[in-house]
Formats: sequence, structure tokens, C-alpha cells
Amino acid sequence: MTRRFQVVYAISYGILTHVVFAISVAIMVRALYHGLNTGLGPLHGWAACIANALLVIQFPLLHSLMLTPWGRAVMAKAAPGGLGKDLAPTTYVLIASLQLMLAFVLWSPSGIVFFEPHGMMFWVLMPLYLTSWIFLVRALTDAGLGLQMGYMGWLSVVRGKRPDYGSFPTHGLFRVCRHPVYLGFALVLWTSPIVTLDGMLLASAWTVYCLVGPLFKQKRYAGWYGERFAQYCASVPYMLPRLRARRGGH
Repeated sequence: MTRRFQVVYAISYGILTHVVFAISVAIMVRALYHGLNTGLGPLHGWAACIANALLVIQFPLLHSLMLTPWGRAVMAKAAPGGLGKDLAPTTYVLIASLQLMLAFVLWSPSGIVFFEPHGMMFWVLMPLYLTSWIFLVRALTDAGLGLQMGYMGWLSVVRGKRPDYGSFPTHGLFRVCRHPVYLGFALVLWTSPIVTLDGMLLASAWTVYCLVGPLFKQKRYAGWYGERFAQYCASVPYMLPRLRARRGGH
């Protein structure tokens, strides 16, 4: 594989990933706002329950498997010419984006709506939903957009360098909460102005993942960073943010 082909391939792969990422976010924002009533799944009754349950499970399951040694090995083979390992951050985001699209587009709505705000109540609840998304975007930014959006991978190939993952983040929202990305993800699930049975079921299931998933991440970090990460954990809460960061802290 020539150097020119590597660059063209990486840029094309990056463009594809970012387009899919943008579409998946737009679909997710709309779907959560409407309490998943926008899903195109045609199923009803028990068939819908089973299909929706599979859509719920596939995201945290595959999302976590990709971070295991097996998942990393698979992603390392996902591109030709030995580029898979460098493009792994991009591949991870592409797969996660496709998973989200799959969940929200193929969801079979029950049509059960508990609450839909009107008038003043809409203007009270809508800012909460928007604020949750702002929090999530800020958390993703603090975690490193290069990794969270996947451009770390394809850009490293273009530059002819290995991806630089750096250390674990301790700035911004990470000063008051160890896992603000998971917290932000849970918040957008629960702050939809339109409350439906589907939305509550999805929020409940994926919130469990948001609470449990970081434990495996912490185990990896403990192995990589040792005492330094242990000290960070001792000074920063797991999920619920501390309102004021400690002086002299991270």
C-alpha cells in the first residue's frame, strides 16, 4: 500500500465516520425528544418487546466488547495495509454510531405516552433537555474530541504518526466527576420533554450501563496508570459531581 493510498483511504474513512456520527446524533436527539415514537420498527406486542430488547442490549454489549483485547484485535484488522490499529479510534466511533442509528431507527414504538408538555410546561422542560445535551458535549470535549469523534485515528495516519492517547483526563468536568460522559449520556435519556413508556424503558436500561460500564474502564485505567489513577479516584467522586473541586486537585 503506497503512502498516497494510505492518506486517501484514511481521509475517506474519516469522512464516512463523521457523516455517520452526525446523522446518528441527529437521529438520537429527535428520537429521545419524542420518546422513541419516531422509530420505524413495524412490530407489535411480544415481537416488538423482544426486538426492542435486542436493540437495547446490542449497544452496551458491543460497545464494551470492542474495548476488550478481542475487540481491539478485531478493529486492528478492520482496515487494509496494517492501518487497522491506527484507525481503531475511528472504527470504534463508526461502529458505535451505527449501533445508535440501529437502535433508534428500528425501534418499534408502543405508542404509550405518559406526558407531553404544552404551553409554559414545554418552556420549563425543554431547557432541561438542551442543558443535558450541552453537558454531554462539554464532557465529550473534556474527554478529548479526537478520541470521542474518532478523528484521532484517521488524522494520525495522514500525519504518519501513531495515535497519541495521552493520559486519563483530569481537567474540566473530570475535576468534579470521574465519568461525566456517562453521566451526560444518562441525563439526555431522562430529560426528554415527552415521557413515554419506550423512553423510560430505554433510559432505565442504558442508565444501568452508564453506572456499571465505568467500573470496567476504571479497572483498565488502574492497570495502566497505577497509583496515580488511584489517587485521582480517591479525590474525585465516581458519578455524582462535586459542586466545588478541591483546591490543589487535578
